[in-house]
Amino acid sequence: MCEYQNIRSFSVDPGKFIEETIKKFTAQSPFNSLKDIDGTRIFDEPLVGFSDGDAQIFTGYKEIIGDFHLTPREVLVQHLRNKGIEMKPDRISVISFVMPATAETRLSLHKESKVTSLRWNHTRWQGQDFIIETSRCVVKELEKHGFEAIAPEISTFFKIQNITLGSNWSQRHIAYACGLGTFSLNDGFITPKGIAMRLGSVVTDAVLETTPMQYQNFRANCLYYRGISCQRCAQRCPAGAISGNGHDKQKCFDYLNRQKDLAKEIGRPENYIGRYAGCGLCQTNVPCEAGIPDPDFGKSS
Repeated sequence: MCEYQNIRSFSVDPGKFIEETIKKFTAQSPFNSLKDIDGTRIFDEPLVGFSDGDAQIFTGYKEIIGDFHLTPREVLVQHLRNKGIEMKPDRISVISFVMPATAETRLSLHKESKVTSLRWNHTRWQGQDFIIETSRCVVKELEKHGFEAIAPEISTFFKIQNITLGSNWSQRHIAYACGLGTFSLNDGFITPKGIAMRLGSVVTDAVLETTPMQYQNFRANCLYYRGISCQRCAQRCPAGAISGNGHDKQKCFDYLNRQKDLAKEIGRPENYIGRYAGCGLCQTNVPCEAGIPDPDFGKSS
């Protein structure tokens, strides 16, 4: 399902080739479908960014996130060892992609205040399946052109850190390093296509040109951190897990695990899938839902 005719050849512009491959796969793949609802798309056209895998920012994540967080070089070296290959690649590149939820899915959540919508729930889980297929497609294309590649989130060494409710490969931090957006008060990630999205990534030894960061700091896209009294995400959170102090991960996760039962309690026996219903309330009906808020948002005229 990854055999699409690209306009550009890999050798002429590998970055554009990969970006085009991801966008065509999203547009044409049957995996990008809410097959159990109405067959419409899960995601709109993605954004794609790149970074030098040996950039200092990735080493810095060991202090910011934890020493368990892998650098791109550690990821690729471990991948090669798993294949019985002992070598140090000359160059490491990272590919990150943003998959924005469709307007219909986002709007389905606007009216909700306690539980998620069925469309959002299926976007959470079927969408993740699609991201896995997209990652496999990218890996296949890179390998076809003679490069090594691995999608860390679906590798054998990907781990969830139960204590911190984090992982040894943070898709948001990878996307930040690839120039695709910044963090928000609710711990989400605000991209040019908004916060209502999901992320994927691939590490490779192909040489790819780094996407420039178009922001001044790691919270630049969030209105609250611009000094504007927004906190719309906190107002939308039914768990009370978001405040001016940030995001309480444990409180959020506890509420996620209750949503299926809560839906039944309030007479909404939705046909949810997945380990938990998913929420998304703090990512919809907010100023950053579908894009970066205007710099003058909230200012009087």
